[in-house]
Amino acid sequence: MVSLPEELQAREAAARQRVEELQAEAVEMAARLERARADLSRLEIRRETVMEVLAELSAADVAPEVEAHDAPEPRETPAPHGIGVMAVPPWREGLAGVLPDVYRDIVEIVADAPGPLQAKQIVPRIGLEATTAKIEGTRGKLKRLVERGWLDENMPGRFTLARHAGDAGHVNSR
Repeated sequence: MVSLPEELQAREAAARQRVEELQAEAVEMAARLERARADLSRLEIRRETVMEVLAELSAADVAPEVEAHDAPEPRETPAPHGIGVMAVPPWREGLAGVLPDVYRDIVEIVADAPGPLQAKQIVPRIGLEATTAKIEGTRGKLKRLVERGWLDENMPGRFTLARHAGDAGHVNSR
């Protein structure tokens, strides 16, 4: 017959071994998680870069045609090289489709709103947590859209859809 202290020691040794096995699994899972996060980050950066390049190329393709008698003298334009790519082109009629998804979503939300919106009101509508960092990041995007003529900021921090000559309504592209 086994004594009680010996039985408790055996159970303790088995529990200790199980803990060590689980710790080893946790270390392996943490390493796998870190690799997966790195892969995700690289894919996000690639997608964002492709969207920026496509937006620039689309903006160049949709450039308004100038009548021959108004045309300035031809100049050589450098080939696009990806450095300094403009993700948000200046507003021009028919360009809503070239905006990156998050910017297009912001423009659509502002266009559908009955009045001016603040960044903190837009953040949850584009699917982000209402944290200070997300609100400030969105505010930067809103300011960029104002600079490029997509939105207006008539009152500080309150954004509306920019009105352009000939606007018939919303800029929705979907």
